Amino acid sequence: MTTDTPAETPRNSNGFWSHLVNTRMLVCIFTGFASGMPLYILYQLVPAWLRSEQVDLKVIGLFVLIQFPYTWKFLWSPIMDRFVPPFLGRRRGWMLVTQVALIALIAAFSFFDPSTELMEIAIVATLIAFFSASQDIVLDAYRRELLPDSELGVGNSYFTNAYRLSSLIPGSLALVLSDFLPWSSVHLIVAGFMVVAVITTLLIPEPDTHVRPPRNFYEAVVEPFVEFFTRSGWRTALWVLGFLFLYKLGDNLATALSTPFYIDLGFSRTEIGTVAKFAALWSTITGSIIAGVVMIKLGINRALWIFGFVQWFSILGFAWLARVGADSAVLFAAVSFEYLGVGLGSVALIAFMARMANKRFTATQFALLSSLASLPRVLANATTGYLVEGVDVDSASWVKSLFDFLYLPRTGLGWENFFYLCFALAIPGLLMLAKVAPWRNNDV
Repeated sequence: MTTDTPAETPRNSNGFWSHLVNTRMLVCIFTGFASGMPLYILYQLVPAWLRSEQVDLKVIGLFVLIQFPYTWKFLWSPIMDRFVPPFLGRRRGWMLVTQVALIALIAAFSFFDPSTELMEIAIVATLIAFFSASQDIVLDAYRRELLPDSELGVGNSYFTNAYRLSSLIPGSLALVLSDFLPWSSVHLIVAGFMVVAVITTLLIPEPDTHVRPPRNFYEAVVEPFVEFFTRSGWRTALWVLGFLFLYKLGDNLATALSTPFYIDLGFSRTEIGTVAKFAALWSTITGSIIAGVVMIKLGINRALWIFGFVQWFSILGFAWLARVGADSAVLFAAVSFEYLGVGLGSVALIAFMARMANKRFTATQFALLSSLASLPRVLANATTGYLVEGVDVDSASWVKSLFDFLYLPRTGLGWENFFYLCFALAIPGLLMLAKVAPWRNNDV
């Protein structure tokens, strides 16, 4: 499946190194930080905050449902393609709007108490997810319009590294600070780091693609979907969408409630904020760097195969940690292995999605593809608490029926068996590679 895009920028005569060091890569770094911060606030900080305040694990698992805007962002992405804000341009203008809203909403967490105001926290978190997803729409479109196809791998590697690096703020610094400061102060400090995103938006240039914005409803909403499904036929399009849903299903499930998992094993928040988060950071960055550099020569298709198998086997590290318990050395090793796979697989998948997006409809098509890729994290992860702890007399009848239908024990799988399930659920996505990314296709 190929894209009908304008001619790409030719390879620089300086060769290999010209793709690694240029101003486009610097832009990818800072926009990656801006994109990652809000998600890690929802993904790591909020679960840790709620668990430390004795909120039930199953409730925390259901909190993942607030991330549904990430899976539905393609519905309003045509608006961000069609309309141009009266300041900074089509891409940068929307960046600024979403980033200012995010700063205000993250700071708003400081006014709520999890023991009495869970609903209010859920509303604010949902709004953060909405504006974060909206920011991702425009940042993904900006990056696709900025990078030639030959730099999609390395550019997305830089972006992903900065994206992961941003997790140090809500996932490490915030947890350490929470041992010494009230959570209200921690939320305000974290919100302050989003100012980096605003400064980035004010400094970077608007991309010059020579592609006019859609002029009407049909061009903005209908034509992007028609082009995607008719480019290589609707069957091929459905295979691609199914692959995006399944490729990181097991991986996303395994890391969904990683912070509560560490807490349940008996690690302190300081240990989590230092050992676990440092291990996740260095290994993700290493994996992303390896992925970006290797993909220049290897290509996207073969990278999806090799990195996908590493990502698959790395899940077993968490099962090992669950069996051993609160051992800091095992924590470091297991988390390092898991997030090495995360870094490798994420870069390859993002590059694949970027390649699938036609530059005529960047925001809408990229939003559709990334929505499918994030759906497992939101939908399946909501069940993690039930899968681990099981159901009880107060659980909804449909949850009990689902457990019975899937032959799952109502007492729960426990953490170790849960990770074995994640390992099994990663297999279908790997099997689909033969159809959507054939090894013999020397794509780049």
